[in-house]
Amino acid sequence: MSQARDAPVIQRQAGHIRSTLVTSSQQPDDQLNRRSFIGRTSTAAAFSLASGRAAGDGHPTYANELEEVSLSELAEGLANSRMTSRSLVTSYFDSIERIDRRGPAINSILELNPDALAIADRLDEERRTRGPRSRLHGIPVLIKDNIGTADRMHTSAGSLALAESIAPRDAFIVERLRAAGMIILGKGNMTEWANARGRNALGGWSGRGRLTRNPYALDRSAGGSSSGMGAAVSASLAPVAIGTETIGSIVSPAAMCGIVGLKPTVGLVSRAGIIPVSYSQDTAGPMGRSVRDVAMLLNVIAAPDPADPYTTRERGPAVADYTASLDPGGLRGARIGVARNLFGHSLLADRVAERALESLRAAGAVLVDPVNIETYEAIWGFCIEVLSYELKASLNEYLASLGPNAPVRSLADIIAFNLRHSDRELAWFGQETFEYAQSKGPLTSREYTTALTMMHRLTRNEGIDQAITANRLDAIVAPTQSPAWLSDILLGDNTLLGSFLPAAAAGYPSISVPAGDVVGLPVGLLFFGRAWSEATLLRLAYAFEQRTRARRVPTFQVSITPRP
Repeated sequence: MSQARDAPVIQRQAGHIRSTLVTSSQQPDDQLNRRSFIGRTSTAAAFSLASGRAAGDGHPTYANELEEVSLSELAEGLANSRMTSRSLVTSYFDSIERIDRRGPAINSILELNPDALAIADRLDEERRTRGPRSRLHGIPVLIKDNIGTADRMHTSAGSLALAESIAPRDAFIVERLRAAGMIILGKGNMTEWANARGRNALGGWSGRGRLTRNPYALDRSAGGSSSGMGAAVSASLAPVAIGTETIGSIVSPAAMCGIVGLKPTVGLVSRAGIIPVSYSQDTAGPMGRSVRDVAMLLNVIAAPDPADPYTTRERGPAVADYTASLDPGGLRGARIGVARNLFGHSLLADRVAERALESLRAAGAVLVDPVNIETYEAIWGFCIEVLSYELKASLNEYLASLGPNAPVRSLADIIAFNLRHSDRELAWFGQETFEYAQSKGPLTSREYTTALTMMHRLTRNEGIDQAITANRLDAIVAPTQSPAWLSDILLGDNTLLGSFLPAAAAGYPSISVPAGDVVGLPVGLLFFGRAWSEATLLRLAYAFEQRTRARRVPTFQVSITPRP
């Protein structure tokens, strides 16, 4: 369903809020200090919130009745029958209409699920008659537009070439979400083709969805490529979301939109049914407003899948419940390396990171400073070669799986389609990355195998593993990325990479957590470590989050123009 066809569906929900009302709080997420909200049912209050309230500086914030509500609180409200899945979906639809389509118009949602209310009704009935499937039964989740759903929604990676494509089957992680009783609320906008099409791309822009805006300052970038997920979750248009990452595509928008984003070890979460970029680096991962929400969602999607061989290879110790590792005192005695050579992308972000380091020390962490990734400067060249080969091979494989009626059947077809529709697809930036990938040979090519071996050696054996072993570390930290830059359709994202390249190229886990802000723009702190160290990273990130309480609710300012 296109955006234009979505609008009437959302508009029918406007003004009919039946969900329990929620107010924001800065209290610890595991203490449920907002329990009092669950009994509130004031319709007058709902309309008051829906109209938008003023922030301290006079800017409207467009608060909604589910602003900042956690998964634990939603689960409790549903379990106590003080809200229903239908009322949740209705409320999120209303917020999307007021905030995403109208109001500040952040444009984070590409397509809504036309069956969401019917699914919610079935899940409400199932809860009444048979009980919940899981703790997240009946709770909505937003997913990225490159994640396949075999329903009435499209799976397009934001492209016009696949704008009418219906996936032949659910992605494995969608099966997991549905099995847990979660409701796919819709598809989030994204940087087209996960920013793998051409140089000078604009983060959050797609031919199908146009530009997603940052909810803190509408003229600034929401990051990429999981831009819509970051912006929507930050604005409380969905409680949680699933993004995907090759290099920074979860942690970048998480940092720039002031939320938590976890990029798992490649192989922890299946990629089957997801439009790919890279065999060796792609992964899906959870995005939420708190570390606990991210851990709860990871519990649902982390599972082996025979259709993705990476998930059935040697894995780390099985983790039954990632929330079990969450400990407010989890930083005491932890040894954390400070990757100083990953600083320097932004002086302002570095200053926020320095304050974050003081918080880590105050919480009992032992900082080993510096612990540099000595191979960092040599990684990018090998990474580019690996991605070029894998982009062609993986996209061709995926497109072939769509069947004979697919609108495009190969990377060459996509390139040709874009040329035919250059007025819409290529008006602002090209497809040089696609064309370079198309020039590459098969994955048996010596150039590819050599580049892959070198990339893994530099990022793993001589990179992250070496740094952690030599210094007996639990994790390494650095500022995730600079504060959000101005969106510039003419120049694209004219910025340096953040600190996420080593972990991404290694296929190792990383998590970005809000660490502070610069003139109201969020800055994240990135924790990364060895393969399969998600439980450790979640423990450290949670303790940091609980100590700093750095996340702030977005205020949808038109622009932030600091005065020198």
